[in-house]
Amino acid sequence: MTRTLTIKVLSGVSEVAQASWDALVARESPFLEWKFLTTLEATGCLGESTGWIPQIITVWDGQELVGAVPFYVKFHSQGEFIFDWAWADAAARSGIEYYPKGLVAVPFTPVTGARILVRPEEPEPQALRKALVDATIEVASEMGLSSVHFNFIQEPDISALEGLPVRKSVQYHWFNEGYSSFDDFLAVFRSKRRANIRRERRLLAEAGVTTRVITGSAITHADMKRAFGYYAKTVDKFYWGRRYLTDAFFEELRGEFSSRIHLLVAEQDGEPFAGAFNLIKDQHLYGRYWGCRREVEFTHFEVCMYAPIEWCIAHGVKVFEPGAGGEHKFDRGFRATAMHSAHWIADPRLRLAVTDFVTREADHVAQQIEWMDAKGPFKHED
Repeated sequence: MTRTLTIKVLSGVSEVAQASWDALVARESPFLEWKFLTTLEATGCLGESTGWIPQIITVWDGQELVGAVPFYVKFHSQGEFIFDWAWADAAARSGIEYYPKGLVAVPFTPVTGARILVRPEEPEPQALRKALVDATIEVASEMGLSSVHFNFIQEPDISALEGLPVRKSVQYHWFNEGYSSFDDFLAVFRSKRRANIRRERRLLAEAGVTTRVITGSAITHADMKRAFGYYAKTVDKFYWGRRYLTDAFFEELRGEFSSRIHLLVAEQDGEPFAGAFNLIKDQHLYGRYWGCRREVEFTHFEVCMYAPIEWCIAHGVKVFEPGAGGEHKFDRGFRATAMHSAHWIADPRLRLAVTDFVTREADHVAQQIEWMDAKGPFKHED
């Protein structure tokens, strides 16, 4: 039987019933879930004041939501982590208006995941994904946007975006190879690197620094206030930093979303002074916001790498994504991992230039990953 599908553009995920949206997300990352995205909308993190305008693309079979795309109109390139500043500059020098543009992503979140959402029981999922891609580009064209950028995509979305240039970049992820303990993990390192990690952890212990993890209903209002304070202090430290997230965002996530929250707290002589706000789902830990009230050497490594890895091993977590950037993660057991994005450019001149750049850049990134695999810190890679 032929279906009649309807495309609707919504001003927020909050216009969709939670159960309907989360049915599309299924086992995908917690950043795609209804509660996370609607909390961004409700607490002032998105909107005209921040330059992120939700224009959620949805497809309906009668009254049933069968697919969606988290689409945002952007007036800048901040908070994206796939950097296109050079493209915007090239467009300006060529007399091309680059902003506003379209972005398909989770706001402020450099985490790979589904971007073209379809319900798991969809009989023709790839056909629906391609229809959603076409609809997104059509909406962007009608709005006069310069481009649409599909960031941190994965298969099968990459296949649905066939014909668009796919850009490759690098993050550093940790993978659990069946380690029985942190010492078991350290055993695969070269001796010098293993000794350095043990030394860093020993010096922290001698300074009276300990860590603990708080999850679920054990998370208090005070815990979330501290998490926001650490986030704000880190953002404020950098001249390019911008506070997109609000105090209300952190507090609002507590409650029904608390089962996804993983707070790692560092204490010195029993007093909290640093921490990280992470999310956990199934066998995947996602590191997000780190900060501290005062600097104690090696605390960042402990809170953002060693303690989470130790926790992952103890709890059978398979993958830990600590966030964007930081080659220092590579020396501490995180693997160079390819990230992908796809880009639709309206102007043919800019499209040609971007396609050429992305092709050459991908070769360089592939060589970088190959080199890092060969030169890694693990002794079995000698």
